[in-house]
Amino acid sequence: MPICPTPSESSGPGSRAWIFHGLALGAAAAAAAAAYLYRRPRGFRTLAVGVIPARYASSRFEGKPLALILGKPMIQRTWERVMLATSLDHVVVATDDEKIAECCRGFGADVIMTSVSCQNGSERCCEALQKLGKHYDIVVNIQGDEPLIEPEIIDGVVMALQRAPDAVFSTAATALKPEDAFDTNRVKCVVDNQGYAIYFSRGLIPFNKSGKVNPRFPYLLHLGISCFDSKFLKIYPELAPTPLQLEEDLEQLKVLENGYKMKVIKVDHDAHGVDAPEDVEKIEALMRARNIQ
Repeated sequence: MPICPTPSESSGPGSRAWIFHGLALGAAAAAAAAAYLYRRPRGFRTLAVGVIPARYASSRFEGKPLALILGKPMIQRTWERVMLATSLDHVVVATDDEKIAECCRGFGADVIMTSVSCQNGSERCCEALQKLGKHYDIVVNIQGDEPLIEPEIIDGVVMALQRAPDAVFSTAATALKPEDAFDTNRVKCVVDNQGYAIYFSRGLIPFNKSGKVNPRFPYLLHLGISCFDSKFLKIYPELAPTPLQLEEDLEQLKVLENGYKMKVIKVDHDAHGVDAPEDVEKIEALMRARNIQ
């Protein structure tokens, strides 16, 4: 399959996101494709729903979705960004907590209540899909702790799955900052030369003999977005946990360990999600720098 450029550019200050399938293309190719916009395909995986899973209980940051970021709950910040994506036909918040549900309904979000027994965001998305009562070809799992998620990234992962019939899952990665190389909260990934995922890890990958970061190597940071073929999402919870998934505590490894293909797009995205309380201050500083209200 040829590598296809799919860059797009947002209009907000400092929020430019160039999106590619597979390996980065040259500057000339990027310039030629600069005017490209998301176009809805016909006939294959056409309908997409965005699901924002949100739970109150968290060992690292209890009540995280309701944490205020410059005066707004984080879940609202994320929802507002997701609503800007042009590839989504519907957006819902999936939660098992009434406090989160009440908050979301207050700012206009559609909410689906899910079971407290959901083990992860993917299972919560699967239950939400079943309760929606409408057919969707693609389900995008957007983590509620990504208040600066680029809508172009959402459009990019949707487009990647629409253009890769051999894949059941797509996601995004960006350049890893050297200071995050050994941070286990920052998940790293490696891809093949056609843009398909090889592996994800909380450790630095690839890891060289010196045991040090190679400043010349383009390490990749996985971003918190998962795009499922809806048929695959329905069977995903039925797949038994896999050894690598359990060891790394990474849901996407269950997809790879079961032999399914996953497309990864590379994007320019310098804002991290919120993993711990101290990350809120970092996000707020970045928003002030970008004049985001």
